[in-house]
Amino acid sequence: MVKNLFISVISQEAKEKNSGSVEFQIVSLTNKIRRLTSHFELHKKDYLSQRGLRKILGKRQRQLSYLAKKNRVRYKELISQLAIRELKTR
Repeated sequence: MVKNLFISVISQEAKEKNSGSVEFQIVSLTNKIRRLTSHFELHKKDYLSQRGLRKILGKRQRQLSYLAKKNRVRYKELISQLAIRELKTR
């Protein structure tokens, strides 16, 4: 449901459904993160899923840093659409 909404938003910008695009990958990772976060409200001791969450967070961070280096405008638009924090620059 939410995934299809973001696919349509991104595909309108790209003029095609490109599931390999950086934006689409970031959106799908963000959806997984939100789903797992709500899962941990009920299952606090699910340590294997917590490990998976940390791996997904790292993957999304790498994708976001790539997008920030490649195109800063698309990066700013995406983080505002997803309502996530901006990456800290080192």
